[in-house]
Amino acid sequence: MKRVVVLDYGSGNLRSAVRALERAGAEVTLTGERTPAVEADGLVVPGVGAFAACMAGLRRVRGPEVIGRRLAGGRPVLGICVGMQVLFELGIEHGLETQGCGEWPGVVERLEASVVPHMGWNTVEPPEGSILFAGVSDQRFYFVHSYAVRQWTLVTNDRTRAPQVTWARHDGDRFVAAVENGPLSATQFHPEKSGDAGAVLLRNWVDSL
Repeated sequence: MKRVVVLDYGSGNLRSAVRALERAGAEVTLTGERTPAVEADGLVVPGVGAFAACMAGLRRVRGPEVIGRRLAGGRPVLGICVGMQVLFELGIEHGLETQGCGEWPGVVERLEASVVPHMGWNTVEPPEGSILFAGVSDQRFYFVHSYAVRQWTLVTNDRTRAPQVTWARHDGDRFVAAVENGPLSATQFHPEKSGDAGAVLLRNWVDSL
């Protein structure tokens, strides 16, 4: 059984994430302690609320360091919702700019849509060969957010494998819905609230550890 830590830094749908990962076949620990977070087979970084508040909570438990150390050793990390957003370089909310973890270039900004927040079920556009979306590429997932990454700016070359980027649309605005980049994966939607499709996605991630 794969050992997964859900990082407890004062934000996120922690209990629902724990239960969903347990149903996906993982042995799950909820903790903000550095050592188990670094050593687990997989680390899940949840997140709800404001980008700045999530980054402050992450820093209190040395989250950026834990994430960076895991990725340096090829150890998987999965970000969910704002836990995905903080993996990017910068978040801008209400005119406030906050530095993220910087694992990916990009800016988290307000959706350009007439109806915000984007709340409810939506389809996504995963790339061919996606591991996360195997078996659920045509399903709907549950979103609750007002901000997202609307431009993917990571440049790759012939020696590096390009990340797999999944897109979604809300009210005509296109945004990044998920990323699969070696050991680092993330979803803007909540797989733990996405019914059977979300359960399959989490099982795909756990099985890949």
